[in-house]
Amino acid sequence: MSTPIDPDPHQPAGGIPSVQSAQPVSRRGWMMAGVGTAAAVAGAGFAWWRLQPHDVLDGVEASFWNASMETLDGATLTMRKFHGRPLLLNFWATWCPPCVDELPLLNSFYGAHTGKGFQVLGLAIDQPAAVRKFLDRMPLDFPIALAGLTGTDLGRALGNDVGGLPFSVLFGKDGNILRRKMGQLTDKDLAQWSSEV
Repeated sequence: MSTPIDPDPHQPAGGIPSVQSAQPVSRRGWMMAGVGTAAAVAGAGFAWWRLQPHDVLDGVEASFWNASMETLDGATLTMRKFHGRPLLLNFWATWCPPCVDELPLLNSFYGAHTGKGFQVLGLAIDQPAAVRKFLDRMPLDFPIALAGLTGTDLGRALGNDVGGLPFSVLFGKDGNILRRKMGQLTDKDLAQWSSEV
C-alpha cells in the first residue's frame, strides 16, 4: 500500500510551481549591508596598517651597527662585520611557518648574490636548542645569530611594532635602511630589493 503525498501548499493544483513575488529589500536591510561592508573594509584597513612597518626609532641604525650577538657555536658576531655591503637582515623563528617557508628562498638568494657582495643574516628569535635542532634538519649557508628577546626589541626599534615574524630589513652599503617588510618575502621582493642596492 502506498502512502499518499501531501501536496505542496505553495504549488498550485496543476503541478506547476507558483512564482512568488520577491520582497523588496528594506531601507534597514540596505543600511545593515552598508554597515557590514564598512566594518569589513575598516577591519581590512586596520589589519593592513598593523602589518606595515612603522617608523624606525632615532639612532637605531647606529646602535645596530655597534651591536653584537651570539652565534650557535657560542662565538660573538659583531654587526660591524656586515657594514659596507648590502645586508638583508631576516628575523625568524623555528615555530613560525612562514619563516620556515621562506628560508630556502633566502638561502638560494644568498647563494646567487653573495659573489656580488650581498649578505644575508638570520636573527633567530628562538631558543638556541630549537635553532640547532632545526638547522640540523635544514642547514643554511648564510650566518645565523641568536637574537632572543634582544632581537624582539631590535625588531620593534626597526618599525616592527607588533613583533610579527618573519620581518626583513634591507640595509644599503652605507648602513642605512632601504627597505623593510613584515611577512614572508617573495622572489619578486628579492629581485626588486637586489636591484636597488
